[in-house]
Amino acid sequence: MAKTGKTGTKGGVKKTAKTVAVERKPAARVTKKPAVAKKTLGKKTAAKTAVVKKKPAVTPVKKVAAKKTPVVKKTVKKPAAKDMTRYRCKLCGYIYSPLRGEPHNGIPAGTPFDKLPESYVCPVCGQQGKGRIGKWGFEEWRPTRYLCSLCNYIYDEKRGEPHRGIRPGTKFEDLPDDYVCPVCAIDPKIRVQFGKVFKHGFEPLNY
Repeated sequence: MAKTGKTGTKGGVKKTAKTVAVERKPAARVTKKPAVAKKTLGKKTAAKTAVVKKKPAVTPVKKVAAKKTPVVKKTVKKPAAKDMTRYRCKLCGYIYSPLRGEPHNGIPAGTPFDKLPESYVCPVCGQQGKGRIGKWGFEEWRPTRYLCSLCNYIYDEKRGEPHRGIRPGTKFEDLPDDYVCPVCAIDPKIRVQFGKVFKHGFEPLNY
């Protein structure tokens, strides 16, 4: 660009400003050095392969059920029921009842006939002078007629009670547990005072 100077007078001398053409040098192009790749400091950034250590597979231990020892129930042997069969003397008809026994002869109640001593003799025949009738003179006997202890009604197994649905020949022990005396059941005085008379209110007849 050319610079023009101002003209002025100084001491009468005119000075002409010289136009100085200043040539600008072209700007030197700065060539950038290519970026030098940074040297890796010997440290290789190798991808770390994560080594996962596999734990050995644990096989599930099967729980073995403990063998149950069979519980052995102790069976308590019930004492055998005593034979309460009655026996009758063939000669005089005396009936020995285990339920009653003969306390006056030293035989307690509940003594079965087969537990009687071998020296046992019929107490009635001995008193009547018929001789000493031992156990060999008795035969098994069971009652077939039962007497109500309140009204003296007799239940006869041979007859039964057909009008009440009990067939002839029905044994007394085979009667239902709720069996009641048919006479006492219709007697208002007995029913009010004693209530129903069940099987336990009957006694066997010896004839």
